[in-house]
Amino acid sequence: MKHLALFSLIATSFVAAHADSFNDTARVKSVEPQYERYSTPRKECSSEWVTETRRVGGERQYGGAVVGGIAGAVIGNQVGKGHGREAATALGAVVGALAGDRIDNRDNHERYEEVPREIKRCRTVEDWESRITGYRVNYEYRGQQYTTFTRDNPGKTMSVRVSVEPLEP
Repeated sequence: MKHLALFSLIATSFVAAHADSFNDTARVKSVEPQYERYSTPRKECSSEWVTETRRVGGERQYGGAVVGGIAGAVIGNQVGKGHGREAATALGAVVGALAGDRIDNRDNHERYEEVPREIKRCRTVEDWESRITGYRVNYEYRGQQYTTFTRDNPGKTMSVRVSVEPLEP
């Protein structure tokens, strides 16, 4: 009895091991290209010229006030005696500083001028395109309808692998 069970097991595995496959040709019924949309970002820039108002001149110079103050103090120190000399020196320094400032800044008027300036603006733009990723193929083999997805268009016929296995009772 043990030998019969062992023999049945070996015979079943032998039959299963002999399941065979072969290549054949099937008729293509329809082919539909399959698309996928891709986005490619790119930078888009533009330039614009604007007119800008700038202040020109008008910066104060302080060298004249300093030199005038020193010169006025020296001249004021030459006048008077005692406490009068101190007052004359102080008054000479103030008057000299005012005069020196006025002389140094007499042509320094504040004015405005129009100056062109470039403004650059950039933004990201999405470029969309469709690409074929493959083909949905409907085909017929021995009266049965099948559908598959292929990378390339198969044409009017396509190769198929047929596998034959015995059915177990």
